[in-house]
Amino acid sequence: MPFFNRKKQGSAIVGVLIALIIVLLILNAGAIWLCVSIPTAQAPAPTEPPTIATEEATEPPTTEPETEPPTTMPEPEHEVSTATILSTGDVLMHMPVIGSGSGPDGYNFDSIFRFVTDEISAADLAVANLETTLAGTDNGYNYSGFPNFNCPDAIVDALKNAGFDMLLTANNHSYDTTLVGFKRTLEVVREAGLETLGTYLSADEQKWTIQDVNGIKIGLLCYTYATGVGSNGSPQLNGNAAISEPGLCNYFTYSNLPAFYSEVETYLQEMKDAGAEATMLYIHWGVEYQLSANQDQANMAQQLCDLGVDVIVGGHPHVVQPVDLIESTVDPNHKTAILYSMGNAVSNQRAGNISTINTPHTEDGVFFKVTFSKYSDGTVYLDRVEVVPTWVNLNTNNGSRQYNIVALNDSTRDQWKETYNMTENEFNAAQRSYDRTMALVQDGLVKVQDYLDQQKQEREEFYLAQAQNAAA
Repeated sequence: MPFFNRKKQGSAIVGVLIALIIVLLILNAGAIWLCVSIPTAQAPAPTEPPTIATEEATEPPTTEPETEPPTTMPEPEHEVSTATILSTGDVLMHMPVIGSGSGPDGYNFDSIFRFVTDEISAADLAVANLETTLAGTDNGYNYSGFPNFNCPDAIVDALKNAGFDMLLTANNHSYDTTLVGFKRTLEVVREAGLETLGTYLSADEQKWTIQDVNGIKIGLLCYTYATGVGSNGSPQLNGNAAISEPGLCNYFTYSNLPAFYSEVETYLQEMKDAGAEATMLYIHWGVEYQLSANQDQANMAQQLCDLGVDVIVGGHPHVVQPVDLIESTVDPNHKTAILYSMGNAVSNQRAGNISTINTPHTEDGVFFKVTFSKYSDGTVYLDRVEVVPTWVNLNTNNGSRQYNIVALNDSTRDQWKETYNMTENEFNAAQRSYDRTMALVQDGLVKVQDYLDQQKQEREEFYLAQAQNAAA
C-alpha cells in the first residue's frame, strides 16, 4: 500500500479526537451552569432563636463567683406598749369642803377637779385616796368632817367625772361610821363604776387586784396602819372599835410587822401566779405633818423592796414627803421607786388651821405618775417616774367658796394665773407651793429617773447587740 495513503488515514483520526474533546468541554460547561443557576431547597426557619452565642460574642462569657445573699439584721426588741398610772393623795372632806358643794339641787363637787380633769383623764389608770365614808343620812348619821368623816355620795360622781378609775378605801378613817358606812362606801363607789382597793364587803373577796393597762398587767395592793387589833382579828382604825367582821380590810400594825410582810409576800406570789408583770403597793403610814419619812417607814420600805415590790406610794401625813430609790438587799438587780407621802389632794387644812404645823404644806399635794413599758419580748420595766405638784386654791373670786385643785406644771407657769382664775396673791402662793413640793421631791426624783434612763439605755444597747449578733 503506497506511503501517501497512510498519511491521510492519520489525519482522519486526529480530527475525530479533536471533535470529542470539544464535545466534552461543552458538556462540562453546561454542568457548571446548572450548578450555579438552579436554587437549593431551604429548611424552614425555627420559631425561636437557637440558644447560641451571637457573632458579637467573640469571647466566651465569664462566670461571676458565687456569693451568699446579704443578711438583713432582725429588728431589735423594742417598746410595744406603755401604761401610765397617776396617783394622788387624800380626798379629805372637811365640813367647809362639803359645804362648798352644796346647792339648791343638792351636792356637786365637780368644781374641786375642774382645772385638772384633762391631766387626770390623760393617765391610763388614775387613783385617789378616798379619806371619808359614805354612810348617807338614812342610817343615823349626818354629814360630818373631822374626826368622823361622812360625805355626800356626790364626791364619787365628781371623782369619776374628773377621770379617776380607782379609789383607795383603806385608811384610818374607813370605819368612821361603823360597819354600815364602811360597807356603803364600797357599794356607792362600785355602783358608780369605779374600782376599790384595800377594803372589802366580805372576807371572801380577793385582797389584791391586777389591772390590765394597755396589755401590761399591774398587780396592786393597798394597806393601812391600825391602832390595834380586836379579838376577832379585825383592825381598830382611828381609835375606833375594831371592825365588827373580820377579813374586810388590809392592815398592819407596827407592833407585828412580820405578819404584814408574810401576808404581802403571799399576795405578791398570788399576783405573779395570776400573771402580774409589775407591782405597786399603796400604804397609809407615817406621822401626820412630818416632812420626811421616819425610821419605821424607811425600814418597811426596805423590806417591801426586798420582797420585790416595784413601786411604793404612801399617804396619811397630809404633807408631801420625799421620793427615793431603794436597792434590794437580797437581789442587787432589783430596785424600788417610792414616794413616801402624796400629801393632800383636797382638804380644808389651810395655813394657820393646824397648831402642830406652821407652814402651808398641808395645802400641797402631787400627781405621782409612773410609767411602765412592755417590750416585744414580753418583758416589762419601770420606765419613768414624774411628780406634778398640786395646790388647793381656796377660790372666792366668783363670789362662791371653791376648793380648786390646780396642777403646777412648771412649763405652763406663765399661764397659771389666767388658766386657774387666780389673783396676783393666789398666783404667788401657787409658786411658793411649787417650790415647797419640789424642794422635798426633786433630789429623789432625779435619782430615780437617772437610774431608769441609764437602765433603758443599757437595755436598748443590749437588744441592738442581740440583733447584730443574730445577723452576723
